[in-house]
Amino acid sequence: MSGEHESVAQERLSEIVAVVVEVAAEAGESGTYTGEMARTLTAVAVKVGARIAVEAEVRGFTGGWQDAVALAGTGTPVPPRTRPVPAEGPDASYGPAAR
Repeated sequence: MSGEHESVAQERLSEIVAVVVEVAAEAGESGTYTGEMARTLTAVAVKVGARIAVEAEVRGFTGGWQDAVALAGTGTPVPPRTRPVPAEGPDASYGPAAR
């Protein structure tokens, strides 16, 4: 994720967790907090958190893609991102031999 999208996602997730804690605290004060409520609040936080993470990743990918297209349109050479291929054999750190 890019820094901007990561920050927005972190803020959104922090808000969700704060609301879940607030609801749990209010239920505890009123004596209505139960194990079932804890499981439900946890499930809500997990599901919303997962959605926030996916949205942030999509936005980050889209932003990166748009940057790449803009650079390609300027005629400025974009250096490729490469990863060296290790030698075949048991010493290879990744790839088919490492599996």
